[in-house]
Amino acid sequence: MASIVFEGLHADAQAPHRGTAGSAGYDLAAYLSSRTVRIWRDGVSHERPCIEHNGAFTLTLAAGEKALVPLGFKARLPEGFEAQIRPRSGTSVKTDLVIANAPGTVDADYADEWCVPVKNGGSAPLVITHGDRIAQMIVSRFEALEFGAGTVARSTDRAGGFGSTGTGMRTEP
Repeated sequence: MASIVFEGLHADAQAPHRGTAGSAGYDLAAYLSSRTVRIWRDGVSHERPCIEHNGAFTLTLAAGEKALVPLGFKARLPEGFEAQIRPRSGTSVKTDLVIANAPGTVDADYADEWCVPVKNGGSAPLVITHGDRIAQMIVSRFEALEFGAGTVARSTDRAGGFGSTGTGMRTEP
């Protein structure tokens, strides 16, 4: 069985974990203790220190702000695997936290600290606290294929879209 190599960058950093034995996703938690986080507002990046409040470090995002939230670890996936970073359903329903590029991909050869790009999709300030489960990771196999020159013949009457069978949405006349 393949395994993921985990390197905690802090003594209390924890590996992603599944909530139950039947869970497909591994919860990813914000690591904000004594950290500075990269923030974007209107396409301009700056650094913001996390603030200690009631014994826990927090990061507050104004409406529309994006941040690269650190997770406090590095990990090495086995060759032929990727980690897809997705929203957690509970977090998506209960807060305005949006995963900015969902689903995002972490490649097997990425060797730096894992972070999650998030956005405050609401109109009020959004507070992220150290240890908050902000996203989930699904591990998937993939196969890398080569492209070869050739002619692509039409095999169906589908054309003019994005490669799927339709949007599933209807417009009323």
